[in-house]
Amino acid sequence: MFDVLIVGGGAAGFYAAIHIAEANPNLKIAILERGKEVLTKVKVSGGGRCNVTHAEFDPNELVKNYPRGKKELRGPFHTYCSGDTIGFFEKRGIALKIEEDGRMFPESNTSQTIIDCFTREVEHLGIKVLRNSSVVDIQKIEENSIDSWMVESIQKKYYAKKLLVATGSNPKIWKLLKKLGHSIVPPVPSLFTFNIKDERITNIPGVATHAVVEVLAKSIGSKEITINLKSKPASKTILESEGPLLITHWGMSGPAILKLSAWGARELSDWNYKFKIRVNWLPDYHEDGLLQLLFQIKEVESKKTVLRTNAVAIPKRLWINLVKASDISDALKWADVTKIQLQKLAKEITAGEYTVDGKSTFKEEFVTAGGVDLKEVNFKTYESKIVTDLFFAGEVINVDAITGGFNFQNAWTGAYIAAKAIAKVTS
Repeated sequence: MFDVLIVGGGAAGFYAAIHIAEANPNLKIAILERGKEVLTKVKVSGGGRCNVTHAEFDPNELVKNYPRGKKELRGPFHTYCSGDTIGFFEKRGIALKIEEDGRMFPESNTSQTIIDCFTREVEHLGIKVLRNSSVVDIQKIEENSIDSWMVESIQKKYYAKKLLVATGSNPKIWKLLKKLGHSIVPPVPSLFTFNIKDERITNIPGVATHAVVEVLAKSIGSKEITINLKSKPASKTILESEGPLLITHWGMSGPAILKLSAWGARELSDWNYKFKIRVNWLPDYHEDGLLQLLFQIKEVESKKTVLRTNAVAIPKRLWINLVKASDISDALKWADVTKIQLQKLAKEITAGEYTVDGKSTFKEEFVTAGGVDLKEVNFKTYESKIVTDLFFAGEVINVDAITGGFNFQNAWTGAYIAAKAIAKVTS
């Protein structure tokens, strides 16, 4: 009989186990991991560097990065936030660095540093790590007149007083939790890139620039996307994002696209990932304002060809493609360009429309919207409201974030709060 069983040998599971053991060293704790390796998602995150957290220390601002869980996480983040995470690792000799975009990584630039920290801690604290232990059944039972848990793996049955589920997006575990009475919000992909086949971008993979991207409003029954990701109100019923945009071999990626994929995860799934977007490659200008600028350039640069001028602050290869898309030939000079051609160019740069036909997974960072219904979780303890002595941490519940270290911070916060609650009631 264990005091605490943790299902899931990932970031949240290890973090919780360490905090439970530190809060109450006398507890017998085990982590059940379905694979032969632990912390596999930590290993690949951030391109193998592990994007530990984000340098946003205000809980009220931090929650704005969570399409699902924004309201529920405000309280938990006031209890345990990014600064606490930094302190946890610094206490163990691991310094973190802040990059320009706010993402935080270990100074070593390798996720192995974080993995080694966790494995060293659980060994030091006497926590058992049971690999190759895929869970096939979970039951609440009565053992010696005391309520306890029976967790059956493919190897054997285990018994515990408290159970913490930290399995991330695992359909098999969700099915078992549903048997226990929980409601599961159906999962859909959250972080993904847009597949776009379009001559304006097909031959320029690797081009990156700052852009505003809008998902054009599209009704499904009475459903419309009404979320706006900028402080400036959107003029139409659309989903809008601003940030770095990367042109890839298969379409578009980068933070501007990933934010849209996260905030619109469920709606875009309903649309079967077939929709249109509008891109402003020059966010400081609207269509009419840019047209006036192009007329001025026409006067000043009259003897130069339009194609080679690159008159505005967008990447040269993108400029060339947009000029060609505006029916402007390679040899045409500014003096000879027509008003209609300049109007087309202004529109291409500030309001070009692209058809999205499908999605691609964003690197190895699988993030899913869905999981245990948030109404069924007590966010002061991360205990189930449906079944006593059952706790959650990480993406097993219906919380997900945009890219940038926010999903890990959700894991650390939930794991810490659940650990403190478990250690207290088990003592």
